[in-house]
Amino acid sequence: MTVIGIDPHKSSLTAAALDADGTARVTRRFAVNKATGPAVLAWASQFDEALFAVEGARGLGRGISQYLLSQGHEVLDVPSTLSMKARVLHTGGGRKTDAADARAVGWVAQHHEGLRRVVAEDHAEILDLLTRQRDAFKCERTRALNRLHDLLRDLIPGGVPQGLTLTRARAAVRTVRPATAVARCRRDLARDLIGEVARLEKLMDDYEQRIAEELQATGTSLMELQGISTILAGKILGEVGDVRRFRSAGHFASYTGAAPLDTSSGDNLRQRLNPGGNRRLNSVLHVMAVCQIQHGGPGREYYLKKIQEGKTPREARRALKRRLSNVIYRTMLKDLSPRPPAIS
Repeated sequence: MTVIGIDPHKSSLTAAALDADGTARVTRRFAVNKATGPAVLAWASQFDEALFAVEGARGLGRGISQYLLSQGHEVLDVPSTLSMKARVLHTGGGRKTDAADARAVGWVAQHHEGLRRVVAEDHAEILDLLTRQRDAFKCERTRALNRLHDLLRDLIPGGVPQGLTLTRARAAVRTVRPATAVARCRRDLARDLIGEVARLEKLMDDYEQRIAEELQATGTSLMELQGISTILAGKILGEVGDVRRFRSAGHFASYTGAAPLDTSSGDNLRQRLNPGGNRRLNSVLHVMAVCQIQHGGPGREYYLKKIQEGKTPREARRALKRRLSNVIYRTMLKDLSPRPPAIS
């Protein structure tokens, strides 16, 4: 089988065809336009049983990956971190070209058994797009509130308390009686920012409604878990996609960054915090853990048990996050299992 590694960029992509022993047979560069997909397939038709591997199939490689998939070809998603390590291992240095990167992508596909197979975009992709857009609006709202806080500090002696909200900002601005032209300018800017915050909050509410509608179409039961809101459930499904691509709960926990890293050496058995993994999912686990700790239930009981065993609050929370990762994994698998027909 010929493995074709593809290194995509914004305006071009480079493909390298590798034999079974990893030898590069031929390399070609393509300009990215409407004819790129057919051109890649026409070039690859000279090889028998071609397997495509694309670096960053959910990023710059999304277009070519989805096109190849739509034409009935199997496509593997190669993380850039793996292709970089493969390139350094094979070349013995940091020499980097598009052709070398394409070959490295192919080498990873030949030797790594845990690569994600690209699937057609579905509800998971829609949820990913919607939740990321809502997060962007939330960040803009936070920046607008911070600027508003600065203006009110100069308009009102002592400023306003922390935790500024739209209602509190409107009430504060109504009390302002500017005595100078500069103060009037600050008041007008504050009013504009209040309108901007109101607009962003309306968009956030609209997107939350759209996310809820998409979640209903998936039939997920994630929101039945304590601490999982509509937004968090959308983030989970958007990031994970098909949970069956993970071999076990441990594999899923490693992906979320909830599983500790083994750093043992000789007789010293050690583990440390995993700084990698999917940080969006790790953030979801953190919010879920904090919510369960603050309220009664099995999560809080597990947390208190770890505290009694001598763990610090931070260590106990990490242990709970690891346990909750297993709960989410099992819930998503259960949602995919066929349900027995209803008895009439």
